[in-house]
Amino acid sequence: METKIQSLKELYEKDFYLWVMENLRLLRNKEYESVDWENLLEEIEDMGQRHYDAMVSYMAVIMEHLYKWENFRYSQDMGHDWIETIYTHRRKVARIFRKHPSLRAKAQGREVIQEAWEEAVRALVDWFENPKNKTLAVVYFKGRIPTEKDFPQECPYTFQQIMEYKPWLED
Repeated sequence: METKIQSLKELYEKDFYLWVMENLRLLRNKEYESVDWENLLEEIEDMGQRHYDAMVSYMAVIMEHLYKWENFRYSQDMGHDWIETIYTHRRKVARIFRKHPSLRAKAQGREVIQEAWEEAVRALVDWFENPKNKTLAVVYFKGRIPTEKDFPQECPYTFQQIMEYKPWLED
């Protein structure tokens, strides 16, 4: 039996699909002692983590674009594509919540919002590093590329604002 489990563990590295199918067969046949539990449990955890990571990433994009709208629009014609990006990512987050309702409660936690904000700040720094945005760096940061320290350390948005705030309607 130990040899069977070891070869299954090797299969995990060599042919993931076959590893999945073999573990599935073992579970259906109730051959629990032969299942590669270590890797199977890791994969189950990763499945949930993917949805969480996607949610955080979408929330970060929303905050990045809200922040751009509020702070880096130098003309009335600028930023309309940011609005579409915000709407698109709000729909993506809402879809995750429909499919995985427990993530809605988790998303409202201060630490999750902060994690998303920190990702948004990194994206903002990257945005200013893009040569096409050099003019904006000159205007808003006295000619230098901003760093993460140039943005609020604490997230300036609540969960409700991330999901509903529409500052472009207030203009």
